[in-house]
Amino acid sequence: MIDWYFRVWERGLDFAGRSQRAEFWWFYLCNLLITSGLAIIGQHFVGSRLPWELYGLAVLIPSLAVRIRRLHDTDRSGWWLLLELVPVLGWIVLLVFFCEAGQPAENRFGPDPRVALPVV
Repeated sequence: MIDWYFRVWERGLDFAGRSQRAEFWWFYLCNLLITSGLAIIGQHFVGSRLPWELYGLAVLIPSLAVRIRRLHDTDRSGWWLLLELVPVLGWIVLLVFFCEAGQPAENRFGPDPRVALPVV
């Protein structure tokens, strides 16, 4: 689980290629746990949202990169991420895209990440 999280950080500035579902969803689960913990720590011990906000700023680019690579895995351009600007309907469409299985063979964005990367 934690390997998937660190794999996203290793490829944090890489917007090319593909990311499989496990990498994407484990990264977001870890982010949820970390941001929840930082929000609690910030409010109860520090008295501000600063720890949570700093983490959010640090994870912004890797998060964007993994979302684009996830869209690439389903053979969609990263421009589909602009659907985030459409409230509710755009978010639902993107959620469906992120939940879809990736293409089993090489597509225009690269080889199948399940074959290219070792299973952890």
